[in-house]
Amino acid sequence: MRAERFAAHRRAYGPLMTVISSGRTVPSPSGAARPARPFVGELRLDAFASHRRTVIPLGPLTLLAGASGSGKSTALRAYDALARLAAGDPLEEVFPDPVAWVPERAGADEQGRRGFRLGCTVEGPAGPVRLDLAVQADPELRIVGERLADCGETLLSTALRDPRRSHVQAAWHTAGSVPVTRAPFPDDRLGTALLPLRVAGTTDGQLRVLAAAEQVVVALRSAFVCDPRPRRMCAAVPVGEGRLTSSCDNLADVLHRTHSRCAQRHARLVAVADAGCSGRVTGLTVERLADGTVQALTSRGADRSTPVGRLGDGELRYLAFALVLLTGPHALVVDPAAEVPSAMQALTVLADGLDRSLDVRQTAQLLALAASVCADGRMRLLGTVGEAAAAAARGVEGAAVVDLTP
Repeated sequence: MRAERFAAHRRAYGPLMTVISSGRTVPSPSGAARPARPFVGELRLDAFASHRRTVIPLGPLTLLAGASGSGKSTALRAYDALARLAAGDPLEEVFPDPVAWVPERAGADEQGRRGFRLGCTVEGPAGPVRLDLAVQADPELRIVGERLADCGETLLSTALRDPRRSHVQAAWHTAGSVPVTRAPFPDDRLGTALLPLRVAGTTDGQLRVLAAAEQVVVALRSAFVCDPRPRRMCAAVPVGEGRLTSSCDNLADVLHRTHSRCAQRHARLVAVADAGCSGRVTGLTVERLADGTVQALTSRGADRSTPVGRLGDGELRYLAFALVLLTGPHALVVDPAAEVPSAMQALTVLADGLDRSLDVRQTAQLLALAASVCADGRMRLLGTVGEAAAAAARGVEGAAVVDLTP
């Protein structure tokens, strides 16, 4: 199956490989430049929890602000859900409590069905590609409708024809001797993610469908949820592969790797830590303990080191986000589309409560770092912040603040 997926990737992106790998933009038929790396440019929450007809534009650095209950965290949850579906996760794992995402006061239809709707638009070499998804939450969790389109033309559509069966009827653009191909798709998987295994790629129409589907999958799968847990970051951990988890509870292992293998990035991390932590920080090192585990240390100058557990919660969260931004996907537990060259991918970091426990100085330092890192297009950040951080971000070049207050 992996060989089939790789072949599908090559069919979909083969004509664009040379241009994209060079880092240049790809011209559209109209002559306008298209981005080389696919990215989610818009998140739509048509009917999702507290959101109705909410459209969120996403730039390289986007911060969601608003009053408590305005749906900031919900928006991040929606993005993460789309990312997991694009990676092939089944619907019941992505939405273990589906009724929680049905809009309040949403009435059931004549068959007693209720659900929610969400979607996104992905920019990239194939142009703007729109994905819309309708999910039935009650009485049974299932995908009841999906639409993939570019330039207003539908490339894939699915619909629930028979509620007694566990599949939807899919139809996709072919543009050959048979203009449309129809086949059943499972109702617990994202159809767009299944297209590379179903489409032969022998006609121009099929190649167009593949390119659009792959663009959406690559952009959505390249996401990392960062939720630092300060007290768990202090523990000594076994030496592993040095890839940071979402909770950053293996901080010592990652510092062990960056200190020994990534000297320049590690030096920049130390400088950022020194700018945001209380007191002088001259180094971030690890100590190997008798049981074989490693413990993270902060060097304070004059041969003095202290465990990172001495840092405050805000300092630890600040350090974790800085580590994510500076090291990138190679040091994170993230599974982007492995068959696609890294030059074609832009990692999106999802950070709920980016400024939580941070003081004004740390927030300013972190926002400046994020803007700098996100400027080159290899990394993007979507986070939620409070009012003070939102006000500070409005003065940071490259940062976009979206207020979700109704």
